[in-house]
Amino acid sequence: MIARTIFTALAAYIATAVDYFIIMLIFFSVEKTKKRTAGFVIGHYLGMFLLYAISLGAAYGVGFIPEKWIIGLLGFVPIALGLKVLFQKKTEDKSETEILNRTQKGSGLIVSVILLTLATGGDDLGVFIPLFASYSVTEIIITLCSFVIFIGLLCLTSHRLAKFRVVGEKIEKYERIIVPIVFISIGILVLWENGTISAFWNLFA
Repeated sequence: MIARTIFTALAAYIATAVDYFIIMLIFFSVEKTKKRTAGFVIGHYLGMFLLYAISLGAAYGVGFIPEKWIIGLLGFVPIALGLKVLFQKKTEDKSETEILNRTQKGSGLIVSVILLTLATGGDDLGVFIPLFASYSVTEIIITLCSFVIFIGLLCLTSHRLAKFRVVGEKIEKYERIIVPIVFISIGILVLWENGTISAFWNLFA
């Protein structure tokens, strides 16, 4: 049972982790300070476990899940971050470049990453809710413990990959093009997949 549960958790995590990997790869490629790197990882962990908590609550009928289009509103978070990078003034010192909220530090960065994780992971509730609903308490504990390890491995892999010279240099060189495109695209995808765009269209049509 343990092996099967871990394998299922791995499959579910891989299926929902593509967006996170891309965002991490970009962030680690241009971010040089250990403090902000740690803040990013902490924020991502907190955001993911908030998603798991919401999924558990919904699976057992004690959580409140708003309409899907409301969840989609979180798509404006990556869009805002992408626009911020697009229109911010270019500095001569590239080591000072920051993707997530240039003016915020510490807890501000963590909150930004939590919101970004929720935005990119809102549609993943459709995977986590039925998964947890079909599990016993033991299987849920095994799954959550597995997720802790998988998140850490994803952070480590993206961090190591970003340190490869060819990867880091390319992303850093074209950062002001890559970052807005990726973040804004993710935001639009979140809005679209959750029916938020359709909801607004019907509201004003």
